Amino acid sequence: MAQEENEPPVGLLAEEEIAAFIQHAGELEHPREMIIDLLRAIQNNRGWVPDAGVELTAAILGLTALEVEEVATFYDKIYRRPVGRYPIHICDSICCWSRGGEEIANHLLQKLGIEMGQTSSDGLFTLLPSCCLGGCGRAPGLMIGRQFHGQLTIERVDELIEQLRQEDCA
Repeated sequence: MAQEENEPPVGLLAEEEIAAFIQHAGELEHPREMIIDLLRAIQNNRGWVPDAGVELTAAILGLTALEVEEVATFYDKIYRRPVGRYPIHICDSICCWSRGGEEIANHLLQKLGIEMGQTSSDGLFTLLPSCCLGGCGRAPGLMIGRQFHGQLTIERVDELIEQLRQEDCA
């Protein structure tokens, strides 16, 4: 059955989730404030937010796709293209860089055999730069998924990568 022109795209969220978001949006004076919540829900289900996810978010909130896209592309933790199972955000702020962040980043690039923005051949890791992760007191730091790791050494980074590889095999 063809989708009606004004119906939101399906398959990105469960029908119950869509209904809950629609209800909640109807209760808010400014439904726009739910953009990130919706994009994250889609990303949690798909691993990233395809164009259809932007369209679904727009339809639920009564916005244009452009209004949603502006928000989606502003936040570097919303992925608009596929990423590895474990996205790694490497903080490249002056605080982290002055405490060894550059060496950590270079080590990861070499260890995983990829450049920034690329995904490892096993599909597990995507390296992404981030201007600040808010962990300056624990610099150098990086974020794997939504988990911040600070006061890093090359040895600790190697442990984290191996731990994630083992978890993936389990």
